[in-house]
Amino acid sequence: MIEALSRRRGWLAGLLALYFLVNIALRLALPASLELDEGQQLFLAQWLAVGYDSQPPFYNWLQYGVVQLLGDTVLALSLLKNAMLFACYGLVGMTAARIIRNPVLIVIAVLGLLTVPQVVFEAQRDLTHTVAVLFAACLFVYALVATLQQPTAGHYALTGLAIGLGTIAKYNFVLLPVAALVAVLLDPVFRRRLFDVRLVLTAVVAAAIVMPHGVWFLEHFRTATDRTLGKLTQDGDDGRLDQIADGLISLAQALIAFSVVTIGVFAGIFARLLPAAWRAESAWSRLIGRMLLVLVAALVLLVLVGGASHIKDRWLTPFFFLLPVYLALKIDLLDQPLGAAPKHFGRIAILLMVAVPLVLFVRVPAARLTGDYKKINVPYQPAIEAILATGRHPPTLIATADLQMAGNLRLNAPGIPVMIPGYEAFQPQVAFDAGHPLLMVWRDEGHADAPLAPLLRDWQDAYVRAAAGGTSRPVEAQDIALPYHYGRPGDLYHVRYAWVYPPTP
Repeated sequence: MIEALSRRRGWLAGLLALYFLVNIALRLALPASLELDEGQQLFLAQWLAVGYDSQPPFYNWLQYGVVQLLGDTVLALSLLKNAMLFACYGLVGMTAARIIRNPVLIVIAVLGLLTVPQVVFEAQRDLTHTVAVLFAACLFVYALVATLQQPTAGHYALTGLAIGLGTIAKYNFVLLPVAALVAVLLDPVFRRRLFDVRLVLTAVVAAAIVMPHGVWFLEHFRTATDRTLGKLTQDGDDGRLDQIADGLISLAQALIAFSVVTIGVFAGIFARLLPAAWRAESAWSRLIGRMLLVLVAALVLLVLVGGASHIKDRWLTPFFFLLPVYLALKIDLLDQPLGAAPKHFGRIAILLMVAVPLVLFVRVPAARLTGDYKKINVPYQPAIEAILATGRHPPTLIATADLQMAGNLRLNAPGIPVMIPGYEAFQPQVAFDAGHPLLMVWRDEGHADAPLAPLLRDWQDAYVRAAAGGTSRPVEAQDIALPYHYGRPGDLYHVRYAWVYPPTP
C-alpha cells in the first residue's frame, strides 16, 4: 500500500480525505450532545470578537464563519475540525517532500501522525484550540523549511503568517518559533537567513495578525492568563521542591505518553535500520533535532523557573508532532533498501484508520454494557426540548453556568441567545417582560436536586435589577430526569431549570 501511495501522491490525499469524511459521518451518527470543547465553540460562535476568555480566538473565528454558513449544528463543528486536521497531514507531507528523498518514507512520515495518540484520537474526541495550534505549527515548519531552502519574499511572509496564526491559536505556540530561532542560529549555513532584510516582512506580517488580539490581551491580562496558569500550577500550595518534582515527573510522563507509540512502531518496523539511522545526520536532521531539544529544555525551564507543576501530554502536540518526520528523515539518510518495512507500516496505518474511528463511535453505545457514560450519552436534546415545552412563553434568553451546557443549549434551542456569568460583555439586549421570560438551566453532573450555583444566582439578581428595576424573587427550581442515550434501565440524568419573570409591582 505504501509503495502505491508513494507513486501516486494524489491517492494519499484521497485516502486521508476518505478517512476524515468517515470521521465526520460517524460523529453525525452519534446523539446530538456535545463534548466540552464543542460546547465552548458553539457558545462563543454567537459573537465575533478580538478576544473571549483564556483561549486565543483563531479557532473561534473560523468556527464563527462555519456556523454562519451551516448554522448551530454538529456538522459545523465536525467539518471544521476534520478539515483542519486534513490540512495538517497535507502540510506535514509538503514538509517531508522537501527534506526526505525516498517517496516511500515521505508517505510514512505523513501516516506516522496516525501513531500519535494526541493527534489521531484526542483531537477527534474533543480538542479545538489544540487542533488550531497544530495546524499553525505544521504551517510554520513548512514555511521555515521553504524559507531556508528558497529565501523568497513569499516564504518569509508565509513564515510570518504562520507565526501570527499560531500566536492567536494557542499561547504556548511561541515556544516553537523560539526553538526554531535557536536551532537556526546554531547552524552556520542556515544562520544567514536571519540576516536577510526580508525577515522584516516576517515580523510585519506576524505583528499585523497578532496586534488586534494583542491589544485585547494586554487589556484583559488576567482573564487571558489566570485559567491557563491555574492549570499549570494547580499544585502551587505545595513546597518548591515538591512543585519541581511534580512538574518534572508530569513532563516526563507527558513526553512518554506522546512519543511511546510512535517510537514503538518505528522501532518495531525498522529495527534493523534504527541503530545506524540514529547516527546518520544531515543539516535538516540536526535542525529538527535541535528544535526538539530546545523545546524540551524550555519545558524544563517552565517547571524550574515558571513554577509549572502539571504538564499534560496534549500540550506537547504543536511541538513534537515532528517526531514521525524526524524518524523517517533519519532512516532516509541511510539510503538503504527498506525491505518489507513499508508493507508492515501500511498494515498498521490501515488498522489505526479503521480502529480509532470505530472506538470513538462504539464507546458511546457501549455505555449500555459498561455503565461508563460519556458526555455524548447525556440526553441534552430531549431534556432541553422538554424544558422549553414547560414554559408559557418562549424564553428571551437562556442562562447557564458552564460552557458545555451552553453549547448544548445553542444546539438544541436554536435562535435563542445563551449567556454564562462572566461573559456579560457579549450579553445581548433582549426584551424582558411578562411575555419574554428568562430561563435558567443548570446541573450537578446529573445528580438530583442540584443547587443553583451562586454565580448564576448573582447574575440573575443583577440582570433583573438592571432590566426590570426591581429585586428578583427566589427562583422556583424544577427538575427533569431522562434516561441516558444508550443508558442502562433506570439510569437517569437530572437537569434543573427555572423560569424567571420580572417582579410584579
